[in-house]
Amino acid sequence: MAPGASGAGERPTPVAAAPGAATPRRRRRARRLKPLTPVAPGTRVVLGISFFVLFVAVWSAVTFGGVVPKTFLADPLAMLASGWRLFAEFDFAHDVGMTVWRVVGGFVIAALIALPLGVAMGAYKPIEAFFEPFVSFARYLPASAFIPLLILWAGIGEAQKLALIFIGSFFQLVLMIAVTVGNTRRDLVEAAYTLGCSDASLVRRVLIPGAAPEIAEILRMVLGWAWTYVIVAELIGASSGIGHMITDSQSLLATDQIIFGIIVIGLIGLASDMLFKWVNRKVFPWAALGR
Repeated sequence: MAPGASGAGERPTPVAAAPGAATPRRRRRARRLKPLTPVAPGTRVVLGISFFVLFVAVWSAVTFGGVVPKTFLADPLAMLASGWRLFAEFDFAHDVGMTVWRVVGGFVIAALIALPLGVAMGAYKPIEAFFEPFVSFARYLPASAFIPLLILWAGIGEAQKLALIFIGSFFQLVLMIAVTVGNTRRDLVEAAYTLGCSDASLVRRVLIPGAAPEIAEILRMVLGWAWTYVIVAELIGASSGIGHMITDSQSLLATDQIIFGIIVIGLIGLASDMLFKWVNRKVFPWAALGR
């Protein structure tokens, strides 16, 4: 028998894997869960819907199975039936419209003032040194703590609710926008000066366009925070709105209506979040190039 040949009853000697080579199983696992690797749009939709399905399944099992009494947690069918009654008999659409108007109104007022101030603070360090200590102090103050003062100053009408949303959104927006503008890449700034760009043109043509995609993301996040403030505002001294409905339902132990109101808030917030993302992709398509 020739050297190196194996007999009929002998097993072939396994070949050792090269150092660093991944087995097929490890390669498959790496493809499935690889850090910072994007997933396909269809897969993202399926995964997102799957969590909602799992959530409703667990909720149904807990409520229909009698694990939790219905007084404390209504089942999904009772919640949907209650929601239908709210829209059909109690004009809940008006409450939803009032809440959306308050959120959008207070947030837009805050954004219109916070955008120029935040850009100025990020671009000019003396302005940042003047405003930043107070803004940092004010953003830690809970907006709900201002409710007694706002009722004294503005009553219990719409001005009080808009002011509460403004306070809760404005200081967060200013500081986050200032930080974003101040973190503009220095090589872009130096290149602009080398090409003869003036100070005013630098802000208008370099700092603002460079920070615009992140500013849009900041607006999207703070809009979500504004929803929490409007519900707090509607819990006290309101005659309409989703928060008002939730307060009335709490006094009646109507957990089905409370849950329906919470879900409506979440659905509106999800829709606005998806709209913001879509607009950002259309307006700032270059923002995704570095991801």
